[in-house]
Amino acid sequence: MPEPTFADVDALVGPATPHFAYQLRARVRELVRDLPEEHPVRRYAEEKMELLDRLGHASSKAEHGPREPRTRPGWSELPSSAPADRPLPHRR
Repeated sequence: MPEPTFADVDALVGPATPHFAYQLRARVRELVRDLPEEHPVRRYAEEKMELLDRLGHASSKAEHGPREPRTRPGWSELPSSAPADRPLPHRR
């Protein structure tokens, strides 16, 4: 198999949703496991794995566009309104 690239990592992470975040994180980990720790693609993948971990406790990546105001009608009925940059707390 050829050496993993930034594009390979992005191809796995790009379509991520909260529901599949942990499965994708495992695939990214497997993709770069043989790279040295200091390899730039591995470091990039580790950043993306952290994003996927946060996404697993969120309802959206919410990387683009404005946030929905919490005053929006129906907001309180959402099961999770947490974006990946401010995920719900981990369950212990």
